[in-house]
Amino acid sequence: MNRNPVLDPTLQEILQVVKPTRADWDTRISVLDQLRNVLQSVESLRGATVQPFGSFVSNLFTRWGDLDISVDLFSGSSILFTGKKQKQTLLAQLLRAMRASGLWYRLQFVIHARVPILKVVSGHQRISCDISIDNLEGLLKSRFLFWISEIDGRFRDLVLLVKEWAKAHDINNPKNGTFNSYSLSLLVIFHLQTCVPAILPPLGEIYPRSAVDDLKGVRKTAEESIAQLSAANIARFKSGSSRSVNRSSLSELLVSFFAKFSDINLKATELGVCPFTGRWENISNNTRWLPKTYSLFVEDPFEQPENAARSVSRKNLDRIAQVFEMTSRRLATDSNRNSIIGVLTAPHISQSLVRTTNVQNHHHHANGARHPHSLQGQARPWNHQMQQNWSPSNNIQNPPYWPGPARPRPQQNWSSQNNPRNMQQGQAPFQGQTRPVMTQTQTQQQQQKSQYKNGKQPMTSAPSGSSQSQGQIGKPPGQVNGVSFARPAGPISQSQRGQVWRPRG
Repeated sequence: MNRNPVLDPTLQEILQVVKPTRADWDTRISVLDQLRNVLQSVESLRGATVQPFGSFVSNLFTRWGDLDISVDLFSGSSILFTGKKQKQTLLAQLLRAMRASGLWYRLQFVIHARVPILKVVSGHQRISCDISIDNLEGLLKSRFLFWISEIDGRFRDLVLLVKEWAKAHDINNPKNGTFNSYSLSLLVIFHLQTCVPAILPPLGEIYPRSAVDDLKGVRKTAEESIAQLSAANIARFKSGSSRSVNRSSLSELLVSFFAKFSDINLKATELGVCPFTGRWENISNNTRWLPKTYSLFVEDPFEQPENAARSVSRKNLDRIAQVFEMTSRRLATDSNRNSIIGVLTAPHISQSLVRTTNVQNHHHHANGARHPHSLQGQARPWNHQMQQNWSPSNNIQNPPYWPGPARPRPQQNWSSQNNPRNMQQGQAPFQGQTRPVMTQTQTQQQQQKSQYKNGKQPMTSAPSGSSQSQGQIGKPPGQVNGVSFARPAGPISQSQRGQVWRPRG
């Protein structure tokens, strides 16, 4: 394949914009904390925990991505089945409490969905949230996607690019008969399984059966068993000396991805996408998929034989194939940077990139250097001291979605070694944020500096340990459902498990 010399640097520019910054992580954590406060006002939900899942946990979310949240009921150590009626009742009570708080808007109750959810937008942060009850399956799938992203970093970059491309062409909306983000991630996995040489193994080699079926009995035991087996199989795949290494560039993989599915509407009449086996499977020979009632079948490898692309309609599938084909052709031949950006991104991103380039070019010619304050996002750094194990007995890591602030927060009694929210002394601050989100404390400090500079007496700051001095960032919980988050030293009693730990003022 002949490389388009403009494509690789252009893709990196797009990724720098769409990857989340520290402020994007902190914003979502504050939303989780806000929801925890609402739960305290609902009698039937006291003792429940707030667990993020989806792209936030798998580290596949963009700066504008939604936040998936599961309200996990306090049910001891065993996995108990929560019926659909009970979920509907609890979500209705939560809906009333969220309305009464006045901190949420666009509240919508999708009561008859396969998994009942509340769709809301957080008032201050403007983050769209999908809230469900006891969504252990969603959390498990999110962890698998995170583990898969650790096999090869190109997977995450491809998913972020494909999701933004799909949104730009209005084919990432299951309500309108197109893809959901999970099915797009599975298509990327399938592409990396079927390229030559393969980058990812068939997922059946990572976990040999439907993982959701093994979520039974004691929750911690079930989760540790799944994690240990997956970790061993991933390590075996990565250490395989006989495996050929695929050295394709990100641009080559993206172009071949679009080419592979450019006739997906024709293939879908007879074949289904099966990431579990890593092959196109003949639908008529697969008894688990029959009777076929879908326009496109993308099997969920972690919850077989569910179809992750069941929302795609026949009419939209033809349009989707046309968009795949057009994009493949344009990326293979078009060497104009702005044109490529227009094909792959929505207007708000393409306009930002064009505007940023103009500013950079102006300062480059004026000062002989690139402008340092470009509108670029930054992936969250993987600080190994902050990574959390699902179980200390395995080497697979949980997504460390509690990022550290720009400097140690006041009134925290945790040690800097165990506290994932403290940065190491001398660590460089994040770059790439044009206008970082500031807490109330930071705003007051900035005002005090200005008053000193002007010879005025600085105004009195909030009392130490108050809500103002703490800002709006959520505090990590303690031991929740077998996942260890940093918390104050000392043992935790069984009755305290699932509660939210907060540092003492």
